[in-house]
Amino acid sequence: MKLKSLLSLLLISTLLFLAACGNKEEKEESAGNDANEETYTVKHAMGTSEIKGTPKKVVILTNEGTEALLAMGVTPVGAVQSWTGDPWYDHIADKMKDVEVVGTESELNMEAIAKLQPDLIIGNKMRQEEQYNQLKDIAPTVMAETLRGNWKENFELYAKALNKEEKGQEVLAEYDQRIEDLKGKLGDKLNQKVSMVRFLAGDVRIYHKDSFSGVILDQLGFARPEGQDVDDFAEKGVTKERIPAMDGDVLFYFTYETGDGEANKLAEDWLNDPLFKNLEVAKQDKVYEVSDAIWNTAGGVLAANAMLDDIEKYFLEQE
Repeated sequence: MKLKSLLSLLLISTLLFLAACGNKEEKEESAGNDANEETYTVKHAMGTSEIKGTPKKVVILTNEGTEALLAMGVTPVGAVQSWTGDPWYDHIADKMKDVEVVGTESELNMEAIAKLQPDLIIGNKMRQEEQYNQLKDIAPTVMAETLRGNWKENFELYAKALNKEEKGQEVLAEYDQRIEDLKGKLGDKLNQKVSMVRFLAGDVRIYHKDSFSGVILDQLGFARPEGQDVDDFAEKGVTKERIPAMDGDVLFYFTYETGDGEANKLAEDWLNDPLFKNLEVAKQDKVYEVSDAIWNTAGGVLAANAMLDDIEKYFLEQE
């Protein structure tokens, strides 16, 4: 009995071992086939990059790119720190708990990036052109051209790089539908001229149409004050003599505060200036403070949707 039991045990063990080997070989063969099928080339601002298999470990080097990944269901292994926040913007913090900080858009931590052993890096020529060769030595690197204007252009590139074009199209379609729905709800309110002003430490800007929030206002069909209804980014270095150019039916302002209080102090000074108080929009009490991260700095699809929330709040819910 003992001998028969021992032989039975050896036979079962052998069968289990052979089955495990077979499954392993099948999985490896399947993975190899999938990798070969998934190999694709992405054309971008710095050339072309070949990516093998759908990327699993992605490092993202722009704030708006971080939002694109999250919207497509991808949590990066590493990302540049948000311009404000500790280390992430409030509206994405809960989705970024286990993500490694790899510097800022302007100052990358190359050692931290390499340590993560990513299989894809996504960056931006405007910010990281000089680091491109180092980055592509770490992993296939895809670079968008710029960070201004319509966020959708970069988003579509990111979807290709992630091998998630179908999911990307879903996200864009949902956003486009929301724009159309909101346009219908706003109706005649779109005739109101919307002015936008930003306060930074030592600088005041009037924002035009080729800015993140300017593009969204244009997509909705809002009118803009004459001096702001132009296809460029912004008027920088504005002096108080230019305060009359800020007038409109509604004025949204946002402040880039880094923690030293200087930007908030500047905003307070301008908002309390007699010239500003004399604006028709100020007299009508139609001056609203909004988040700089949402209306300008974050620059991605999640911020775009949050900005639409603000538009609904100020034009529809407050009445």
